[in-house]
Amino acid sequence: MTARLDEEEDSWFRVSGELSFDTVPEMLEQSRELFGRAERIDIDLSGVERSDSAGLVLLVEWMRAAERLHKPIQFLNIPPQMMAMVRVSGLDQVCPISRATNPA
Repeated sequence: MTARLDEEEDSWFRVSGELSFDTVPEMLEQSRELFGRAERIDIDLSGVERSDSAGLVLLVEWMRAAERLHKPIQFLNIPPQMMAMVRVSGLDQVCPISRATNPA
C-alpha cells in the first residue's frame, strides 16, 4: 500500500494511492513541510484509489493545519467512495469541497 502527496504547482497538491492507517501518518508528516510554504492549500484527491476512515482523519488534520497556518484550504475531486464516507460522517457540512479539475 502506498500513497503520494505531490506538489503539482504552487499551492496545488495531488494525492494518489491508498489512504489507510498504514499510509496516512507518513502523508501527514510530508504535508507539514509542503503546506508550510504554500500560499493556499488546494488538494486534488482524484488519484485516491481507496480510503478507509484514516483518510477522513487526514482531511480533518489538514483542515486544522490550514487553520493554524492561516491559509485557505479546499478539497477537490473527492472520489465517490470517499465522498460517501464524508457525507455519512457529516464532514460535508464543514469540509471545503470543490469539483474543480485544475488549479484556481
